Amino acid sequence: MDGFTVALLSDFHYDPYFSVHPLRAAIPLVNHLRPDLIVLTGDFVSVPTIGDAKKAALAAEPCVRLLREMTAPHGLWAVLGNHDEDTDPAHITAALEAENIHVLANQAHAIERDGARIWLAGVNDVFTRTADVPQTLRGVPADEAVILMVHEPDFADVACRYPVDLQLSGHSHGGQIRIPLLPPLYLPSLAKKYVLGTYQVGPMTLHTNAGLGTVLVPMRLNCPPEIALLTLHSRH
Repeated sequence: MDGFTVALLSDFHYDPYFSVHPLRAAIPLVNHLRPDLIVLTGDFVSVPTIGDAKKAALAAEPCVRLLREMTAPHGLWAVLGNHDEDTDPAHITAALEAENIHVLANQAHAIERDGARIWLAGVNDVFTRTADVPQTLRGVPADEAVILMVHEPDFADVACRYPVDLQLSGHSHGGQIRIPLLPPLYLPSLAKKYVLGTYQVGPMTLHTNAGLGTVLVPMRLNCPPEIALLTLHSRH
């Protein structure tokens, strides 16, 4: 699997006026990168400030139709985020699965190439209090590489206690609005420690993605939308 590439996108917060534009821009960029695998770490929709949360989940369909324009030999895989869970998680899961985007909910799946294998795993959103790493990794050989999708990056302090090699997360929006000399203005719970970029957390590597969409206000400052392309290498 040396040289295997993974594209990471997160936090789409789909709406037809603002967040749709970085998503549309991302699609040809990702396809040009030709990743082996695409992972999506949640928040496909947004919980509305006012209005029916379940109705907000209907934004999943147009979001997923755009996401499905991206292609990778080993497919598109997803976990849900806290906004998905707080609207209608069953509806969002069904929308993703209907377009052949596989949702991992405390599950792991083997990704195989040329006789080699890694495991792609995903846990439930941490705020549901049902994220279960032991259950997720049940049946995964301890000596095989594991990539874990978790919406909230600060869960890394838990995940690093298990045989996980790489955690991929979003949720933080990278702070979304970053004013020089000041801390990021927007940092949700469970995204205050590992805000943006790549970290070493014990024996595990973590990458926190800045996401594509926005919440609260439809703007970013000094924190552009992000597509991450990660290349896996064998340890020697």
